[in-house]
Amino acid sequence: MLSSQNEFDSVPSRPRLARNLDCLLCAHVATGLVRDRRRAYYHCAHCELIFADPTSHLVPEAEQTVYNQHKNSPSDQNYRRFLNQLAQPLLEQLSAGAQGLDYGCGPGPTLSRMFEEAGMTMQLYDPYFAPDTQALNCTYDFVTCTEVVEHFYEPAKDWARLASLLRPGGWLGVMTRFYESADRFDQWYYKNDPTHVCFYNLQTLQWIAAQIGLTIKHQAHNVVLFVKT
Repeated sequence: MLSSQNEFDSVPSRPRLARNLDCLLCAHVATGLVRDRRRAYYHCAHCELIFADPTSHLVPEAEQTVYNQHKNSPSDQNYRRFLNQLAQPLLEQLSAGAQGLDYGCGPGPTLSRMFEEAGMTMQLYDPYFAPDTQALNCTYDFVTCTEVVEHFYEPAKDWARLASLLRPGGWLGVMTRFYESADRFDQWYYKNDPTHVCFYNLQTLQWIAAQIGLTIKHQAHNVVLFVKT
């Protein structure tokens, strides 16, 4: 169940936070949902985004320290199987030689290697590990974004950027964990990573798609494929 208002204000070591904030995605009023020991979370009933209090965002140095702990590698077959949840359905939509961008590739780019092995050409972008913004000055047949959108500090701006990187008819593949119920959000493990700040359900993604000229063509578990209309 949703936390009561008293529970929301029950952390004595931290100052009281505003009960309402403007949604970071749609700018409608979002209401306080729950607070844990680290931060408070807000829920927008208009677009269904849940987001962490922006004042709790990590500074870049602390954020990168968390990312540096990720031990992803192209030689890790379990990691490849995990990424294949997105790669397989997206490859079914692409022709050999399609040009793609792995947006938020992380410290051990693996998905890009998988697409190259399937005959695609790939570029990389990551604000910490592949920060060359020249990759953002091009458009692509497809963009992959795995375990990235939950890190967006400015989701309205960041989702619009993803759409702008696509050619007409291009594909956007997104992998993240979708929350099932705002009522049980306080029990959800995925919020406990301090770099995870935005949380989506299918309704959120449908709202986003309508705003930025995308259409959802595939949705399964924690993967959504969009096409640019």
